[in-house]
Amino acid sequence: MLGYIVQRILAAIPVMGFVALFVFLLLRLTPGDPAAIIAGDTATPAQLAAIRERLGLTDPIYIQFLNWIGDLLRGDFGVSIISQQPVITMIAGRLEPTISLALTTITLSIIIAVPLGVIAAWKQGTIIDRLVMAISVIGFSVPIFVIGYVMIQIFSMQLGWFPVQGFRSITEGIGPFVERIFLPTISLTLLYIALIARITRTSMLEILNEDYVRTAHAKGLSDVRVLMRHALRNCAVPIVTVIGIGFALIISGVVVTESVFNLPGIGRLTVDAVLARDYPVIQAVILLASLVYVVINLLIDIAYVFLDPRIRYQ
Repeated sequence: MLGYIVQRILAAIPVMGFVALFVFLLLRLTPGDPAAIIAGDTATPAQLAAIRERLGLTDPIYIQFLNWIGDLLRGDFGVSIISQQPVITMIAGRLEPTISLALTTITLSIIIAVPLGVIAAWKQGTIIDRLVMAISVIGFSVPIFVIGYVMIQIFSMQLGWFPVQGFRSITEGIGPFVERIFLPTISLTLLYIALIARITRTSMLEILNEDYVRTAHAKGLSDVRVLMRHALRNCAVPIVTVIGIGFALIISGVVVTESVFNLPGIGRLTVDAVLARDYPVIQAVILLASLVYVVINLLIDIAYVFLDPRIRYQ
C-alpha cells in the first residue's frame, strides 16, 4: 500500500505540471491586457508599457513560465495584480466559506441520497422508485443558479426565513452560521443528491439480484438487515467513487453558488479574478483545485482496500 501511495504521488507530479502549463498558456494567449485594467481607460501608452514591464509581461512566454514555476517551488504564489496582496493570503482568507459549503453539501447529500437510492432499489417499480428518479432528473436538469434564485425568492423574499446573502463563521455561533449557509447548501445539494441516489440505486439493483442476497432472504433475515449488511456493504465501492466525484464537482459548483448568494469564498474570488484578468490569483486557484482533485482520487483508491478486502495494490 505504501508503495502504491508513493507511486500515485509521483504520477501526480507530471499531471500538475501539465495543468500548470495549460493554465499559464490559456491565460496568456486569451485576449485582454491586465495593464489596461490596472491603469484605466485614460492611461497613456507609456504608462501601459511601464506597468507591463513591472509585471514581467514583456518577457518571452517561456521566461515568464520558468519564473512562475520557480516561484511556485519556493512556495510563492505571487502577488495579486489588482489588490497587490499576496495570493496565498487572499486564498487563505476565503477558505472558510468554501470549505463550510463543501462539507455541509456533501454531508447532507450522503445522508439523504444513500437511503433514497437504497429504498428506490428495494421498491423498484413502485411510486417511491419513480419519485426518487423524478427527483434525480430534476436535480440534473435544473441549473444551480436557477435553484438558488428560486430559493432566495421563496425563503428569503416571500417568507423571510433566511438572509438573502452573506456568510457568518461558525465561531460566531451555530445559529448565524446555519442561517447563512442553509440556502446555498440546499441549492448545491440537489445536484449531488441526484447523482449519488442514481448510482446507489443502480448498484443496489445489481447486488439484490445476486445469489447470496436471495440466500440471506431464504434464511429468514429481515429486509433491513439484508439491505444494510449484505447489499449496501457490497456496493460501497461505486458509491464511494461517485461521492469522490461529487467532491470534485463541488469545486465548480461553488463558483456559481457563491456568486448567487454572495459568499466570500474561493468561488467568488475566482469570478472576480477572471473578470479582472488577475493572472496570479486565477493560476493559484486552478492549481489548488487540481491538487484537491488529485488528493481526493488518491483517498478514494485507498478507501477501496478497506471497503473490499479482495482489492489489493502491489
